[in-house]
Amino acid sequence: MFEARLLQGAILKKVLEAIKDLLTEATFDCSDNGIQLQAMDNSHVSLVSMTLRSDGFDKYRCDRNISMGMNLTSMSKILKCAGDKDNLTIKAQDNADTVTFMFESQNQEKVSDYEMKLMNLDQEHLGIPETQYSCTIRMPSGEFARICRDLSQFGESMVIACTKEGVRFSTSGDIGSANVKLAQTASVDKEDEAVVIDMEEPVTQTFACRYLNYFTKATSLSSQVQLSMSADVPLVVEYRIQDIGHIRYYLAPKIEEDDN
Repeated sequence: MFEARLLQGAILKKVLEAIKDLLTEATFDCSDNGIQLQAMDNSHVSLVSMTLRSDGFDKYRCDRNISMGMNLTSMSKILKCAGDKDNLTIKAQDNADTVTFMFESQNQEKVSDYEMKLMNLDQEHLGIPETQYSCTIRMPSGEFARICRDLSQFGESMVIACTKEGVRFSTSGDIGSANVKLAQTASVDKEDEAVVIDMEEPVTQTFACRYLNYFTKATSLSSQVQLSMSADVPLVVEYRIQDIGHIRYYLAPKIEEDDN
């Protein structure tokens, strides 16, 4: 038997919003430790990795490890039926071919349940190597989303350059070029608004704006985002989900082609 209850069902709605543009279906692996998801996007350009720890749930029971293959479009339709303040319980039997989502209003006066068919998905588990990154940048997630959105109007690719002076986001296209520079904040009272850069060596890489904009769908989950970069390895964009886990997106850099 698997059962997980979240007092803030809205967290799962936001998680789904954050991944459903990249993935149409995914396997949720449930164990004693919590729920994990790892999948390449449909075009095999980026990787999504999500962890929701069991201790972050109000109630969590998993008698034996189960993997639930879900169609995320269907799951999204079900979660849209939940009120933002509803409690959410996910239940499945050990060898079940369906999963049940139950929503309860805070006053317990309304309880609704939805059953969804599970899918058998062949998804290989990709080992993500432990990497020491040359640069990590922590910044407000809303600021990162705005930069990605603004710069994608100028070009299809965005250069992220991290130096000891700060981090620079730049792009160029038919109408011209755009640059945004952020310096490390010296004294900020609010952690959420800080820009913190840890750098061992400078890194400059180019990424597809389209994917960065997909990643920023997770902005509502966290007030801060962390970018980790090293030469020749994928960028990691991480959003921590308060008290329960994180979503990480991995995106391979574009190989610069000489135009001339």
